[in-house]
Amino acid sequence: MDFPMRLNKFLAHAGYATRRSADALIEAGRVFVNGKRAVVGQKVTETDKVELKDYDATNFRYLLYYKPRGVITHSPEGDEVDIETRIRRDCGVTGVFPVGRLDKDSEGLIILTNDGRITGPLLSPEHGHERVYEVDTDKRVTQTFLNALAKGVDIEGYRTKPAKADFLPGNEHGLRLTLTEGKKHQVRRMCAALGYQVRRLRRVRIDAYELKRLKPGAFYELSKKEAAHFRRRLGLPA
Repeated sequence: MDFPMRLNKFLAHAGYATRRSADALIEAGRVFVNGKRAVVGQKVTETDKVELKDYDATNFRYLLYYKPRGVITHSPEGDEVDIETRIRRDCGVTGVFPVGRLDKDSEGLIILTNDGRITGPLLSPEHGHERVYEVDTDKRVTQTFLNALAKGVDIEGYRTKPAKADFLPGNEHGLRLTLTEGKKHQVRRMCAALGYQVRRLRRVRIDAYELKRLKPGAFYELSKKEAAHFRRRLGLPA
């Protein structure tokens, strides 16, 4: 790491939080530098002592949330509504943020948490955690199309990693696509590169966690035991 650096970046590198949630911790008065309460925007050096007050893994929350279509993940503009606003308004849940993205026109499973440590281990392609999508397209799905998706597709100069692609039972225009990476609009771009347009996109699984019977806008919170198991799956202290 290159010093001096902003405190929120330091906390993110140390695995305590994302930069955004680190700023929230600083504003809440839970971060101290050399024994003094830190301020947002502060920079630290390699010799500074950074402490996080009341850091306890048992206080972390992990929610499996069904993001409805039309809701954006981050940074709303104009009259757009983001996940944090929606779940606060509809469910009274605060203090959690989405891990990764799911575009506005897509729906399905996204994990919400206040534990910034999970972002890298969960999303990095190096760890190979699967993300499964059910896709409805504008044309009949063929085996040739599925084979091409599975081999990897060139999207604007980037070759996607090998994937799993299967027919979606009961829908001749549908497929189930399993990825281990998450480039921006990747599923839509992969399909478009092969001459297909996506009409509906729903993420149904992230790693071992499934959407199951959740309805749009609803969530399931992992129990303490489930949360400890989740952290172990990601290589984090339980």
